[in-house]
Amino acid sequence: MRKLDIFTHIWPKPFHEALLKQTGQMKDIHRRSEAVPMMTDLDMRLRMMDTFGEYQQILSLAAPAPDAMGTPQAGRELSRIGSDSMAELCRKYPERFPSFIASVAMIDPEGAAEEARRAIRELGACGIQIYSNVNGKPLDAPEFRPVFKTMESLGKPIWIHPARTADFPDYLTEQRSLYEIWWTFGWPYESSAAQARIVFSKMLDEMPNLKFIIHHAGGMVPFFEGRVGAGWDQLGARTSFTDYRPLLKELKRRPLDYFKMFYADTATFGSQAALECALNFYGVGHMLFSSDSPFDPEGGPMYIRETIRCIDALDISAADRENLYYKNACKLLGIR
Repeated sequence: MRKLDIFTHIWPKPFHEALLKQTGQMKDIHRRSEAVPMMTDLDMRLRMMDTFGEYQQILSLAAPAPDAMGTPQAGRELSRIGSDSMAELCRKYPERFPSFIASVAMIDPEGAAEEARRAIRELGACGIQIYSNVNGKPLDAPEFRPVFKTMESLGKPIWIHPARTADFPDYLTEQRSLYEIWWTFGWPYESSAAQARIVFSKMLDEMPNLKFIIHHAGGMVPFFEGRVGAGWDQLGARTSFTDYRPLLKELKRRPLDYFKMFYADTATFGSQAALECALNFYGVGHMLFSSDSPFDPEGGPMYIRETIRCIDALDISAADRENLYYKNACKLLGIR
């Protein structure tokens, strides 16, 4: 069966060179990315892909985000180099890489909207990748609205990748997050918080055709369905500093119903229980195959292999399995 992996990460050579020129020595998650050979070794990636049969990848850049480059100009430049170099790989290997996800610099919203239009209309990108916050600023900040309106008009989805680093402490009495808690638990929280801000900002009422794909099976949301549902049906009941009850009346749907409008991928790192939880929450129609390769202990194949194992173990029909593996992606992304 065809398998279209909608969220795999790469640093094409021109992008990697430009990134090193701007950032110099990397640290934390960025250093971890650089240490994975398949991020920059295309031949190794192609050989690995051969072992999975009819397997294809949608390419996306790995962190750091263009927003972290310091200036809007630097972010724009890195974004363009990334899109141009991924588009070149897609042109050279169309059977391997049917499309790519453009990364845009949200610190320059006007430039981000312009780059989204260029990447999609001229280069063939199937959507854009943004991060769960923009250098600490939430996605529902008014200045980012033009990017979302542009994406709704283009009819392409937005991938939301979590963003948090070790300098975001787990406790107020500390300066840094220890033991990579910022990544293990912080990233699922980031993905969930970003969804909540989008929901309660009424963005999905304002732009009902806007589509979001949430990485890592939706973060914490599926597991906490009860809190998202019955809990947020009482929004404001325990809040003393703000009366949220009018907001609930202004929303056109229950909070829970908005969360089910998001799409999620299958990147659970081999957790069968997490995949089934997400599938029960979003439904087969809103789930897409993704491995998050190549960030596994084997440097690429493990997350692909384990995600396939989990999907093949699901008690679903052959038609639903086809939808998960590639048909949902083809429909949502506009891929043949």
